[in-house]
Amino acid sequence: MHIAILTFDGFNELDSFIALGILRRINTPAWRVSIASPTAKVRSMNGVVIESHISLDEASQADAVIVGSGMKTRDIVADADLMAQMQFDPSRQLLGAQCSGALLLAKLGVLEGIPACTDLITKPWVQEAGVSVLNQAFFASGNVATAGGCLASPYLAAWTIARLAGLEAAQSALYYVAPVGEKEAYVARAMRHIEPYLF
Repeated sequence: MHIAILTFDGFNELDSFIALGILRRINTPAWRVSIASPTAKVRSMNGVVIESHISLDEASQADAVIVGSGMKTRDIVADADLMAQMQFDPSRQLLGAQCSGALLLAKLGVLEGIPACTDLITKPWVQEAGVSVLNQAFFASGNVATAGGCLASPYLAAWTIARLAGLEAAQSALYYVAPVGEKEAYVARAMRHIEPYLF
C-alpha cells in the first residue's frame, strides 16, 4: 500500500508532516508513505528544506494521495505543465486534500459535485472554482476527502488509514499521537469526524 503526500514549495509543515507522522504509525513492510514533489527539494513556508521521496508522476500511481497545502497553491494550479503531471483517478485511488489542497483537486475536476472543507483563506478561491465549501473540519464522499484547518490533518490521515487498513489501525495511530491524559477523548472526537464517511 503506497500513500503519497503532495508537497510543493511554500508548503505548510503542519499539513505534510502531521499526516506523514500519523500515516507512518502503520509499521508493516507493505505500507509505504512518500513525500511527492515536482523537484528533488522543496522549501516550506517557514524555510524548512526537505528532500522528496518520489516524483508527481510516481504519486499518480499511488493507492492514496494527500494533497498538502501551502502559500503557493494558486501558482501551482496556474501552471499547466505542473498540473498535467498529476493524473489522479478517484475510481482507483483515495484522494484527500488538506486546506488549500482542495483548490488543486477542484482545478483537476476531482471535486465536481462534491462539497469541500478548506481553510478560511482558500475558501473564496475554492468557491470561485465552482465548489461549495462546508463550515466543518472534514468531509468525504466515496474515495475523495477534504479537511480544513491545519489541525484537521489528523482526521485526513486517520480516514486514509481506516479506509486502507481498518478502523482499529486508525484508532491506534491516533492514540499514539494524542496528548497524554486526553488520549481516549481525542481518539473518540476524531472518530466522530470520520466515521460517518467510512461506510
